[in-house]
Amino acid sequence: MKSEIYDLLSQSSSIVSGEVISNHLGVSRVAVWKHIQQMQAAGFEIESTAKGYILKSIPDTLFSWQFGKRSNKIHAFNEVSSTMEKALAMAKDGCPNFSVVVAEKQTHGRGRLNRAWQSDKGGLYFTVILKPDIPPSEAAKINFAAALELVHTLNELCGIRACLKWPNDVLVENAKLAGILSQMVTEMDMVQFLSVGVGINVNNCPTGIDPPAVSVFQLVGRKTLRAQILSCFLDRFEKRLTSDSLKDIVPDWKQKTITLGRRVKVKTTRNTYEGLAIDIENDGGLILELADGSRQKIIYGDCFHTEG
Repeated sequence: MKSEIYDLLSQSSSIVSGEVISNHLGVSRVAVWKHIQQMQAAGFEIESTAKGYILKSIPDTLFSWQFGKRSNKIHAFNEVSSTMEKALAMAKDGCPNFSVVVAEKQTHGRGRLNRAWQSDKGGLYFTVILKPDIPPSEAAKINFAAALELVHTLNELCGIRACLKWPNDVLVENAKLAGILSQMVTEMDMVQFLSVGVGINVNNCPTGIDPPAVSVFQLVGRKTLRAQILSCFLDRFEKRLTSDSLKDIVPDWKQKTITLGRRVKVKTTRNTYEGLAIDIENDGGLILELADGSRQKIIYGDCFHTEG
């Protein structure tokens, strides 16, 4: 019900009468008022007048009812150990495709190779649970799609021209703006579910991190509503996944990467490789040309640019 009220108020630049809202929802005006009070207590500046209600300002909050038709698939928490862990448990319990776990804070957020992910207040931390009908070899394309649509989202909403570092970091001038991590569970030769976790520095100010990081706030000089970023990203990501454009995702991803053509060091769980990044294959593997002229394909690892 709050989702319906929020949609009505946010889509109108003028006063919306209590009668219009109550008729739309099929409830009493007293019930409408109770929900309005709860929304006001949550920080939404809703002005009550003799003629009705008008939404004056929206706080930087993450409530499930802020996401319209998606609300029943958005699971918002104040604090979790990590959105990936919560998503894994929900996926095993049979949650619907494209369910989303989002949290204000992670106490044990993690990145690639189990590195800790700094989850400061004001960042955007979420995991999308997918149930694609694909073999495991195609899963990298979904990760690439998430990274690419995140870059497009940040450009569309914030005017940020971000780029991609293999496998799935979002950078602005070599400073990390966002990271993406996925976890896959297979059954026989098909993907049972895939969790795509995303951490974005939005209204926080990351400091003391190596390699360096940056936030949306630091780049644009103002706060950006995290719910708006998440909503835009989910729309773009879902559209990409439900179209035939996944087959073109690797060429599209290459247009936004700054890894190819650079010397890099890649750390995997067992080895470290150094060489010239020369290509990305359709399964997401990075092709390095090593010092002796041989080529090495790396499916997964932590990549560091060693030259400009």
